[in-house]
Amino acid sequence: MKHLGVKLSLYLNYFVFAILLNSVGIVILKSLNNYGVDEGTASILEAFKDLPIAIVSFAIASFLPRIGYKKAMLIGLGMVTIACIGMYFGNSFDTAKILFATVGAAFALIKVSVYSVIGLVTDSTKGHNALMSSIEGVFMIGIALAYFLFPAFNTEGKPDAWLNVYWLLAILSFTSFIILLFTKFEKTPEVPGSDLSQDFAAMFKLLAKLLIIVFVISAFLFVMIEQGIMSWLPTFNDKVLGLPENISIMMASILAIALAIGRLLAGVLTRRISWIYVLTACTILAMLLVIFVLPKTVNASVSEITSFSDVPAIAFAFPLVGLFIAPIYPLLNSVVLSALPKKLHSPMTGLIVIFSALGGTIGSRIIGHLFESKGPENAFYYTLIPMTMLLVFYFILKRLTGKNAVQG
Repeated sequence: MKHLGVKLSLYLNYFVFAILLNSVGIVILKSLNNYGVDEGTASILEAFKDLPIAIVSFAIASFLPRIGYKKAMLIGLGMVTIACIGMYFGNSFDTAKILFATVGAAFALIKVSVYSVIGLVTDSTKGHNALMSSIEGVFMIGIALAYFLFPAFNTEGKPDAWLNVYWLLAILSFTSFIILLFTKFEKTPEVPGSDLSQDFAAMFKLLAKLLIIVFVISAFLFVMIEQGIMSWLPTFNDKVLGLPENISIMMASILAIALAIGRLLAGVLTRRISWIYVLTACTILAMLLVIFVLPKTVNASVSEITSFSDVPAIAFAFPLVGLFIAPIYPLLNSVVLSALPKKLHSPMTGLIVIFSALGGTIGSRIIGHLFESKGPENAFYYTLIPMTMLLVFYFILKRLTGKNAVQG
């Protein structure tokens, strides 16, 4: 396979970071139990993760090509390897804050680099669609694995046993570092401007283009849907279905697994079928699932539940919405990046990361507000609004990208 070493490194990079980024809730729980902090204090870990992602993406995305994508990814992997070892030996809440601040900053380097390198190692829109979808699919596999990996290192009566997971994560990060270090990059990225100020201005100039405006709104809407459902599905399982807390959390992994499968399948489908047909069909199926399956889930008769075998079958159905919304994000990203000159991929990815972070944060807050004001049994129905808006934006994007590629 062409560029096998580069692609393997991209997959492994994203896999490791998916586990680390999705471990915030688990570390919050451990902080409450092991480090004696309260809920309000523990919740700051989310900010320590998200703010560095947005800040570093904003600061470095436009001129990252000058640093070099390979060097940027090596720096990110090195940072995370050291942070994981530091978490094991530090074993404190302050160390956890440092860990997530490091993971967030490193992920900004990784994501901007990965998205930009995809453009360097693919030669067609369909190839770009397929690789983007499969890499995002591997990311979702990592998220799903986190729900089981951390508990696997838990040992009753040994409160510090869970820290051993960080040795495994450090080894994975270092392995990815070594693979990338010895991988030859055949193409040198173009820089967007003649100096750093022009590089930085390139990101803002993109926002003046109609294609980019439509895209960032679409990306914002999707992440609002995905993060809103992902963040509040455990609460839905607990409050509406009456599942025990631990089973409610583990049931949420079904959504992540469905997202992973959906993205991997999209990578195969888009090699043969245009992205517009894939996204339109998937979004309509997701809407039908909300309209017809969600009411049956809400009205399900649930008896006493002590294990997975006691969970009613209908409870497994709604998380399958992830299967249908899964292709939206990677394909939208791929469509807009494919329409841009490669020298603009880095600043464009900076915008993707920033608006994705905004969509995730706002989406989670909106669903949380709806849980409180409309009831947990009704909140997810409101995802039909952004889904409908997305259907309209697909066809606008198709028309804009069909005319010609955006010039730098």
